[in-house]
Amino acid sequence: MRRLALVIVAAATAVTLASCSTPAADTGSGNGDTAESVEVSDLSIIVPAEPGGGWDQTGRAMSETLTSEELVDSAPVTNIGGAGGTVGLASLANEKDPHTLMVTGLVMVGAVETNDAEIRMEDTTPIARLTEEALVVVVPAESKYDTLEDLVEDIKENGQDVSVTGGSAGGADHILAGLMLEEAGLSGSEIAESLNYIPNSGGGEAVALILGNNASAGISGIGEFLEHIEAGTMKALAVSSAEPAENLPDVPTITEEGYDVTLTNWRGVLAPTDISDADREALIDVVTEMHDSDAWTDVLETRGWADAFLAGDEFATFLDENIAEVTTTLTNIGLVD
Repeated sequence: MRRLALVIVAAATAVTLASCSTPAADTGSGNGDTAESVEVSDLSIIVPAEPGGGWDQTGRAMSETLTSEELVDSAPVTNIGGAGGTVGLASLANEKDPHTLMVTGLVMVGAVETNDAEIRMEDTTPIARLTEEALVVVVPAESKYDTLEDLVEDIKENGQDVSVTGGSAGGADHILAGLMLEEAGLSGSEIAESLNYIPNSGGGEAVALILGNNASAGISGIGEFLEHIEAGTMKALAVSSAEPAENLPDVPTITEEGYDVTLTNWRGVLAPTDISDADREALIDVVTEMHDSDAWTDVLETRGWADAFLAGDEFATFLDENIAEVTTTLTNIGLVD
């Protein structure tokens, strides 16, 4: 089976935040320095996308949970959209405040490659993976497409006349569209010629295109389209998980529709470049405490996000492997050279 599925690994053990508020002797290096513990009292959260999408939902859910659980005094969210999150990534790399987190995920892995970004995710400090979510393929409620096969076959036959909208170019949504066409028998060059993909920097833009019948179909995380599916203004054709989604139990999987593709979209957080070991550990601790809270469990249930928690070195290892895997996939389906 062709997969870019992400395996949920057991959550890291929660660590209680140290009460000492003395800052580390050196906050400019993360290279094994022996430092005193620090406390995160004020935390800044960067969302590298416009409001309305999954990254924005994640950042604001984190802010609400961190402050309501009194894990930090404040956690303001700043949106810095553009180029699949790589504009926000560059901002993070130059951030001087070590107590800054940026929401990231599979979308950014692909965007770094397709945009040939100067600043890469490897240039930052991995803190934690938080969630994963299946994607859903939708069409406007009055669409002529009743099945995923109807849509895919029309793309094969009519190419650029059929538009598919979603997140950033090279992101999870774009990758999924390419994988489905590859499974339908198109080569990498044929996919590039046939797929009319309309990228967006925020989930709200894709929703507007679909509801306005200005896109033939859309792909995004279930959480971004769920209310519109439930309201009957969008029609869900298939989900990208291996099993039917809990919040869309009657929608078939892409595999069940005849295309051997499974893809889940992970989201997590990164910190600035070269922060001290003490600051890194403090950020890991506070995010772990957030993850372990009942409030965060409620967020996962409400949003339909799967718990995919990995922290520190485990997340860093996962990220390196995911970058290599995505680069191979993008090459195979003709999205990068």
